[in-house]
Amino acid sequence: MTLLTFGQPDDGIIQMAYTVPDLDAAMQSFTADLHVGPWFVFRQLSGPNPLYRGARSHARNDIALGFAGHMQIELIQPLDDKPSVYQETIAVNGHGFHHFGVATRTFDRACAAHSAKGYDLAFTDAVEGVGRIAYFDTRGVLPGMLELIEASSELEALFGMIHAASVDWDGRCPVREIPSGDRI
Repeated sequence: MTLLTFGQPDDGIIQMAYTVPDLDAAMQSFTADLHVGPWFVFRQLSGPNPLYRGARSHARNDIALGFAGHMQIELIQPLDDKPSVYQETIAVNGHGFHHFGVATRTFDRACAAHSAKGYDLAFTDAVEGVGRIAYFDTRGVLPGMLELIEASSELEALFGMIHAASVDWDGRCPVREIPSGDRI
């Protein structure tokens, strides 16, 4: 297994993600209680071709990415009630743990392998300038969904920059908004 530029293994867990009702309050709590940060925030996020359970999806979310050591933490605040992988989990379990993120350099092969295991493909999209993502509904086996993330050079550059900001972080500037023109 090779390591990605931010210290996590290719085809291993790189991210743990949580849905939250209030992104700003959650970032404060995760920083104060778990020492995660700094946070890089992407507002009004929606990809170019989101498909939720095979149908077009127009749900929008605010997300924040930060690191605790080499583990990336993602916080997701849905901004509407439109059908999504996030809303379906919130409806059943409320807010909290949502998915494990696994980066893979062999995205198509990894998707085929998870489909062959019988996991339902719940959501697909591309993250502009980064790569493709696919959520598999693994909740019958794992405690949440599984997100496969294409390990492109652009993804490694973005996540590497976020990780580098966390190394020796002194607590200043805990939230860093990414302008809409610089969205992932």
